[in-house]
Amino acid sequence: MINNSKILVGVSLTLIASAALADGDYFSPTDERVALSLGVVHLSSATSMRVDNSAGTAGTTFNGESDLGLDSSDVEPKFEAAVRTGGTTRLFFDYFSLDRSDTKVLASGPAAYGDVVLLAGDPVQTDLNLRVFGVGFGHSFLHFEKFELTGIIAINDTELNSSVRVQSATRHVYDSQSLAGPFPTPAIALTWAPFRHFYFDANAKYMKISVDHLSGTLSVYDADVFYRIHPNVALALGYSDTRVNLVSRQQADQGAFVLESKGPELFLRVAF
Repeated sequence: MINNSKILVGVSLTLIASAALADGDYFSPTDERVALSLGVVHLSSATSMRVDNSAGTAGTTFNGESDLGLDSSDVEPKFEAAVRTGGTTRLFFDYFSLDRSDTKVLASGPAAYGDVVLLAGDPVQTDLNLRVFGVGFGHSFLHFEKFELTGIIAINDTELNSSVRVQSATRHVYDSQSLAGPFPTPAIALTWAPFRHFYFDANAKYMKISVDHLSGTLSVYDADVFYRIHPNVALALGYSDTRVNLVSRQQADQGAFVLESKGPELFLRVAF
């Protein structure tokens, strides 16, 4: 079902398009001072999660889709922005979210989630929310009229929240866990504009961390083809691939989380 965030995306797309500048020359995307992108991505996801109890005993490893009934596909909003602060320097902003919630009768048990035990036949309501907000500074090592290659140092504020609830005539069970933190993430972005109306964008982020209580990787890959319907407005069709692999050893939030989420994306970009 389409929720309010999808409706908001549609309204925002209309407003952005109506705010575009009047007809003018088709300048190269490598000369854009400000670029705003808003659209949607259709994600296919595979999830594995384990939440240990407060004493450190390992919990059950769940498949989010087959064991807990989380949707394997979803439509989520997409937002990106870039501001050129100099001829070869830019600031980048992006936001990724994946919110899923469902209820499924547990097929087998007992199964441990944090400090609670789930039994076979329990109607388990699961909520799983992931949000990643990135801010980056980029310097273009190669900057030409039709080609630009940019190295980026970004900070990604990542927040992961999960919970399970059983509420029936005989059982009332609830537990929730969260993990959050700002993580440094190097990235690279490429723009190639071989034609007046068509150009290509691609970017890749990759983070590997290992601190006293947390280890894992975060990677985000995007590749898009743009068609300019106006000197300042372009439609984009592309593909996005996000992968998260985190292991937490923090006493209150021990466990492991693996997510692979990928799919086609469609969005509108306004630039000037």
